[in-house]
Amino acid sequence: MKTLSLNRTYFQRLLESSPDIIIAVDREGMITFYNDGARTGLGYSSEEIIGQHCTRIYPSLEEARRVMKAMREGDNVRISSFETVLRDKAGELIPVMISGSLIHDDDGKEAGSIGFARDIRRMRHAQQLATAGEIAVSLAHEINNPLESIINNIDLLSRCMEGRLNEAEKVVENERLDSIRNSIDRVQAIVRRLDDMTRKGEYETRDYLAGKRMADLAPRETPKERVHEAPHSPDSFPLEGMSVIVLDDDVAVVNSLADILRAERCIVNCATRPSAAFGILRNVTVDAVISDVVMPEMDGYDFYLKVKEEMPNLPVILMTAYYYDKDHILKRSRLRGLEGALFKKPVNPAKLRSMLIQLKHKAQQAKLDARAAAIAAKAAAQQ
Repeated sequence: MKTLSLNRTYFQRLLESSPDIIIAVDREGMITFYNDGARTGLGYSSEEIIGQHCTRIYPSLEEARRVMKAMREGDNVRISSFETVLRDKAGELIPVMISGSLIHDDDGKEAGSIGFARDIRRMRHAQQLATAGEIAVSLAHEINNPLESIINNIDLLSRCMEGRLNEAEKVVENERLDSIRNSIDRVQAIVRRLDDMTRKGEYETRDYLAGKRMADLAPRETPKERVHEAPHSPDSFPLEGMSVIVLDDDVAVVNSLADILRAERCIVNCATRPSAAFGILRNVTVDAVISDVVMPEMDGYDFYLKVKEEMPNLPVILMTAYYYDKDHILKRSRLRGLEGALFKKPVNPAKLRSMLIQLKHKAQQAKLDARAAAIAAKAAAQQ
């Protein structure tokens, strides 16, 4: 088998065709080698750059000296993955990660240096997206919890107005409340925009001052005009007497949801930790539990499984302030039998009311069915 001769010309061709930026300079800092990757990345032709001082591709002499100083500081006279900045023909600064070493002649004297640089803009872009993703998850949670309290209190205010204002006054006040609701919708749309942007791998920016940019979080969805919906009849309380536990580690969410349900004449018990909720469940008859997903002690999935183990027929409603169910808590809970809709904060009070009504009717029907089955079994036994 013929052995390939790895001569100097062959190595030079390898360096020449590398997609990385490879540049060699002599001991005076004059550029002596400039490959295809450098031509593509920096925009200069070989004729424009060979023989030029290295400050042509660095933003300053100080930056060039910083790289050379780093190369001489170690015992191995080389650097690895050293971050610096190069300047292309158009004047744009390009962040790069450079590895390189000093070159010595046959007498051991320093003859120059060679550097292998890789454009890290894509890597930084990916890091920005990862950071933005973490921010989006946290932002959704930290914003949606107070929005939950605001929406619940708006609903309570709307109810209070019904019996205390005349029709003309109601129109004015409802317009004000709807303006608040529309602003809440916009805040939610902005958080969703950040969430969508990070999950799709986009990071869009726009100018806000000369030479400065900001993330473009303007909502892409068309805002829907909110039409005022009058509260249900003050004489109708379909949830009256229903016993409910509200479990959330955010006290404002617990209190506002409890106020909403008490206005429906529900019997409400509150807890900010799963252990406290189980203390109530083991001592009080409860018709439903409304629980947060992310909590201390255990998450919503583990809480749901434990409730199901101890009280198989007790309905549980899970709600979360996060837009992205990273740990699939909601999905896993559904697969294990969680019934009905799963709400994301801020919870729509009307939808919550509707779901609780369905759960109450289902429980009533189950009791009727059990009673009918018992009567049928008794009748059959007497024949």
